[in-house]
Order: sequence, then C-alpha cells, then structure tokens
Amino acid sequence: MENLLFTKNRKRLWDKLEEKSITLMFAGQAPYKSGDETYAFTPNRNFYYLTGINREKIVLMLVKIRGKVEETLFIEKNDPFMARWIGAKISEDEVKEISGIENIKFIEKFEETFASILDREKIKDLCLDLERQEFHISTTSSQRFAKAALERYPYLRIKNVYHQIADLRVIKSEEEIGLIREAIDITDKGIKSLMENAKVGMKEYQLEAYFNFTLKSSGVTDYAFKTIAASGKNATILHYVENNSELEEGKLILFDLGAQYKYYNADISRTFPINGKFTERQKQVYNVVLRAQEAVVAIARPGIMFSVLNEAAKKVLVCGCIELGLIKEASELPKYYFHGVSHYLGLDTHDVGSRDVELKPGMILTNEPGLYIEEENIGIRIEDNLLITESGCENLSKQIIKTVEEIEKFMEK
Repeated sequence: MENLLFTKNRKRLWDKLEEKSITLMFAGQAPYKSGDETYAFTPNRNFYYLTGINREKIVLMLVKIRGKVEETLFIEKNDPFMARWIGAKISEDEVKEISGIENIKFIEKFEETFASILDREKIKDLCLDLERQEFHISTTSSQRFAKAALERYPYLRIKNVYHQIADLRVIKSEEEIGLIREAIDITDKGIKSLMENAKVGMKEYQLEAYFNFTLKSSGVTDYAFKTIAASGKNATILHYVENNSELEEGKLILFDLGAQYKYYNADISRTFPINGKFTERQKQVYNVVLRAQEAVVAIARPGIMFSVLNEAAKKVLVCGCIELGLIKEASELPKYYFHGVSHYLGLDTHDVGSRDVELKPGMILTNEPGLYIEEENIGIRIEDNLLITESGCENLSKQIIKTVEEIEKFMEK
C-alpha cells in the first residue's frame, strides 16, 4: 500500500487540530501473557490509520504552529544482539517509505523533544487518543501519558482527538475500499471450503479449520474476529465461540467470520445445512431472514438515518415471524431478533463512528438480520458488507453464495 494513503489521512486531520497544539499517537505494546511470553502485537488502529506502521513502541507527534503541522516519528534503535533473537527493529528508511514522514528520531529523544517544544512554542493543547469503552479496562499508553504530562505541566489542556479521527475513518477512501474487497474475496474462498467439507459427525472446530487453512494459504495473518461456528441450538447464542459441538444430521450451522487483510476486515455470516439440504421449516425461516436483508439493501442510500436500516429489517422480520407462527404482534419480535442490523466496518470489525447520523457515500456497513428460535434449534443470520454510494449502495460481498437454491446446488457437488 502506498504511503499516499497515510499521508492523505494525516492531512485530513490537520485542519481539525488547534493552533499551538501537540498531538501524540502511540502504536502501543504487546501485553504480557505468561512467563517470558506476550500476546501477539497489533497496532492501535488510529495510529496505524495515520502512519501505516505496524511495529510497537513507536510514537507519532504532530505539532501545529503558525498554521503548519510538523510531523515526527519516534522509533526504537536497532539492537544487533537482540536482532539475532527476535529480529531487527524497523529502520529509518523503512519508516519513511511506509508512512511518508521524513522526520524520524529515536524514542530516547521523545521526552526531551516534547519538553523543548512545549517551552519554545508555548503549546496550549495536548491532544491524545483517549478512547475508553469501559470504566475498568486497562489504561492505554495515551491515558498514562496524559496523567504524567499533567503532573509536570498542569497548565496544559488535555483534549481527546479520538472522535475527530473516528469521524474521518467513517468515510472510506478508494484505497481502503479496495483492501476490504480483498478481505471479502479471501473470506469467500474460506466459506466455499466450509461448505465443501461439511460432514455430519465432525466437530464445529474441525470444520472451522478449513476456513483457517484457506486464510493462511492466502497470506492472511489474522482474523477480523474470533470465528463463530455454531451448529443447531448453539446458533441461537449471538456470540457463541466455544466451537466444540458435534455436527448433527438435519441441523444448520451458522458461521460468522472474516479475513483481515492489511488490517482491514471482512465480516460475513452464512448459515447452511450440514448435510447440504434444508428442511422445509429451515427454508421458510431462512427466506424470511433473506427478505429482511434485501429490504435493507433496497433503502440503504445517502441521506437516510443509520437507525432506519434496522427498522426496515424489523418490519420484514415481524411479518415473517407472524407467518411462521412464532409471534402474534410486533412487540414479541425481541424474543427471536434482539440485535441491530448494521455496524460500521473497516480497520475495526465493529468500526468507529457515530450511528446517530445520516448515511453518506464512502461508509461501509454490515447488513446482518437474523432469527434465533431456541425451541426449534434454529439460528440463522445472513450478513453482507455494504458500501454506501452516491445513489444507493453496493453489496461488496454479493459474490458469496447465499440463496437456498445456490447453497444446495453448491453443496450437492
């Protein structure tokens, strides 16, 4: 991916930054696991959005003074001894090529440089990514730095730049859309492998392994999220992840899964019969969910509120559940459908951005209605990824087989 993407992302942020401000973004660090082991490192997504760098312990500094923004990246020095054990650190030339940032310093100079700029330029605002989803989650590098900076410079105004970056990330560039298309194409291959290899008597995790193999064979190093492989009644649990039950004759299996390609994600759900043939009841329920999905596609376009998508899906699901004999009135729907039909998709699977907005061109959303009938051991969710265009929407995952007829024909082979 050319550094032009990350350069453009930073320039979009520049206009939102205050005069006489420093903005700091931290790549993060792999958390401790056990013994001498850490969990796998993955970069802070806002840091990655602005730099394209996927190495830990790196800091981006943006200083806005006199209407211009100075960009600096602080990286670790290479240690030849440790390089023999864990590999070399990223070089200055590599960082410049990936990010498009020319001013590179070593991390040992970070605090000295920060202090010097504060004093010399009379900086007023320190802007940090202070995202916090829950009260008790671990503090981040940005949150710890905010506390330390205020102790030393109590006159600073700490500002949260998270929401400004999130607003930028909601609208995807052509380059980002291309990466998500690639993630979806790889996911498609994995889903075909699941349908080709499904057999009664397998464990859910054994079937899941075919998807994993396909992704690894395609050069994918990570998943969009932990795969849901839920057969029978397990599929009525929205985020079932044990994946250890046996696949039984006459049951369906619901897969919610996705490849992550260069940190951009696909998020697809498909439900199919383990033996390759839907029962009549399964077919009836499946087609109600499919009609709800089609209703969302029909109205998804610029200018409508995000929330309208879910209302369109619910309207179809209510009618369908009445036809199926599951409910008698709309107020009963939450027994069988209890989640929203859409979320943003991008660098995060549940991507950032406000949902209390009108849809705009460049947004990428999921379209995932479902019905979960525990008493019948039927859980069905069908999920595609929609790009909002100038006049409507494009289903980016339209090539992934989906109808009852397509699934049965494919599995019959």
